[in-house]
Amino acid sequence: MKNRYIASFEAAQLESKEVPQFRAGDNVRLGVEIKEGEKKRVQTFEGVVIARQGEGPSATFTVRKIGANSVGIERIFPLYSESIKTFEVTRRGKVRRAKLHYLRGLKGKAARIKELKK
Repeated sequence: MKNRYIASFEAAQLESKEVPQFRAGDNVRLGVEIKEGEKKRVQTFEGVVIARQGEGPSATFTVRKIGANSVGIERIFPLYSESIKTFEVTRRGKVRRAKLHYLRGLKGKAARIKELKK
């Protein structure tokens, strides 16, 4: 049972941020704000959503991309984070699981996800 003040604070946080519908298997492009000393800049991070966890303002999602030298990079983002400036779903994936951790063991063409037909 939550305190009513905490519940109202969480509701205000949820209203302030607009998040598109997405699920595991979708390709997303995020604009993440990076602080470097005094400066701030927006850096894009594009990859496949492999998991979503939690609900409400504490919800998070994991994005995986393949970096230089075929090294996998995963980042966990809070869904309602202030550091996420842009959120765009670039491609819908057709998957049958909610968590795609098996992609960690696959390489190249085996790690592809089919596109969801509309």
